[in-house]
Amino acid sequence: MKGGTGPNGPAHPEEADEDPCAAPFSSEKAPKSLNTSRTVSSDWVVMRTPENRPEPVVLSFIVPAHDEEDLLPRTLASLDDAIRVLADRCEIVLVDDASTDRTSAIAKDFGARVVSVDHRQISRTRNSGARAASGDFLIFVDADSVVSARLIRSALVAMRRGAVGGGSRIKFDGSVPRWGRAIEWLSNHVSASVGFAPGSFLFCTRRAFEEAGGFDETLFGAEEAAFRHELGKLGDFVCLREEVITSGRKVRAYSAREVLGSLFRLRLRPSRLRSAESPELALWYGDRRPDPEKATLAL
Repeated sequence: MKGGTGPNGPAHPEEADEDPCAAPFSSEKAPKSLNTSRTVSSDWVVMRTPENRPEPVVLSFIVPAHDEEDLLPRTLASLDDAIRVLADRCEIVLVDDASTDRTSAIAKDFGARVVSVDHRQISRTRNSGARAASGDFLIFVDADSVVSARLIRSALVAMRRGAVGGGSRIKFDGSVPRWGRAIEWLSNHVSASVGFAPGSFLFCTRRAFEEAGGFDETLFGAEEAAFRHELGKLGDFVCLREEVITSGRKVRAYSAREVLGSLFRLRLRPSRLRSAESPELALWYGDRRPDPEKATLAL
């Protein structure tokens, strides 16, 4: 298993002699007095106590979504696959922010708990999911991203070793133009160098989330950067070497001038991040352009 580097030194989960995420015993080796059993539901495996009561939720996946019926199935399928190999009890909280499509119905089909909101603001939507979640560990996954069990294990190991939170490298799905791959490379380089992490995959302990005050609800963009800054005040923020696969639809549907121009103007005038009406935020809050590779990338 691979790890990452925090601001105060290395954090490499792969160096562990024992996997803290692994079950402390198997069904074959469990002591008879413990009477451990597993019940398999349609969505994930739930560990139960001898009294047949579910163990408390340890890990909560929070998935903010707005009109994501096309890519949401592959995101939830990847989470489902990861959950099945974890020893901890997990939950998926899908925060449906004013969707007009089948986003909520798809989430329910996968066994996720759906929280419906009408914010049209990513920071508030993420905070709503965190408030509804039950876990001691929180992982925020964008509805157009795909995770692996290895990535989830590394995040859990990092938090159990004392990290307050962290993120991962990214990789755009499908074919993207060269300038899109350049953004991908730059993002990963910055992540490794200064501890920045894109918003498509973020994790933190519940305690750290609450002490940091959650995501800044005055922001409509770059809220993950502000949140990471607050987490860094509390302790180690680690950047894992594993990748999350995230949608490259923006770099396929928009030109380099549109994307880079918007990012540059927001850098010059960060006050525009505080209004959804800012033209630079149309990439995130305006009408979504069709993805040229939609048919090949949907589950």
